[in-house]
Amino acid sequence: MRTAWVAVAIAGVAAGAEPGITVGPPPPARASQVKRAPVKATVPGPPAAPEKVAGPQLPPDAQCPALPAVKPPFAFSPGEVLEYDLDALGMVAGQLRISVRPVEGGVMPVRVDAATNTLFSKIRKVTGGATSSLNPKTLRPVRYLEDATENDVRKMSSAVFRTGEHAVDLEWIYGTRNGKTVLRYGNEGLDVAGAVFLLRNLPWKVGSSTCFDVFALRRMWRMVGKVEAKEHVSLPLGEFEAWHLSGVAIQLDNQQRREVHLWISDDARRLPLAAVGTIDLGAVRATLREVSRPGEKRARGEDPKRALKW
Repeated sequence: MRTAWVAVAIAGVAAGAEPGITVGPPPPARASQVKRAPVKATVPGPPAAPEKVAGPQLPPDAQCPALPAVKPPFAFSPGEVLEYDLDALGMVAGQLRISVRPVEGGVMPVRVDAATNTLFSKIRKVTGGATSSLNPKTLRPVRYLEDATENDVRKMSSAVFRTGEHAVDLEWIYGTRNGKTVLRYGNEGLDVAGAVFLLRNLPWKVGSSTCFDVFALRRMWRMVGKVEAKEHVSLPLGEFEAWHLSGVAIQLDNQQRREVHLWISDDARRLPLAAVGTIDLGAVRATLREVSRPGEKRARGEDPKRALKW
């Protein structure tokens, strides 16, 4: 669950409870999943009940080439802060904050902090965060640390990427248990928090596909996705043209699946506007509420309690 609050808001790559729980996708829609109403269009709510996720078979490494190289200037810079509202079960469930920190020690940290609100904490209480340390020239991960508490149980993952060997050295804590292991990935390995910052800087067109491996929930997942459409998105924050990316994350060791959707603005900022993923309780949605960027006026949407629609 702790990664649900992180992942769904920043790509939804593997949002969900711990592996072993099968969860269902958001409601299918071939047209825009963000309603095209004049002001308060929102991404869809949760399905009535979890169901098995269908989708593509696990593609081999040969069908998942490395993602294109990127180079500065990027669509973001240190000092950018993105704030999201999280909702689940028809209620505002918490908030999430993503901040890009200054380059230090040869890496650019992307910090994610999340917490459930008082009401949702009666169902499930989550506090904590994650830090993705990215190579500031390539936006590939160097290391990833996640440390959170869910219903008084500590869950920590520390991952170090060995890019030349396509390996991740993992140390983890789950309550009273702990361990170390080495995970392998194919031609591209990312972490769940930093992946969206690379996706923001890739060229997109309708129908284009993507495939890469991503670390989340102490596992490696293969993300198989495509650009569904270019859509007009209306949020309390404003009006945007956006790329709608959809995909299925397939766990490499047992092929469990998570369906995810992400909307990235089609402008110079390439903002991650909204994401939908699933957890054991149903779908969870993240909607961008506030943006602060160096040299720009802060932009903020209205109260999410008034904007929330299902």
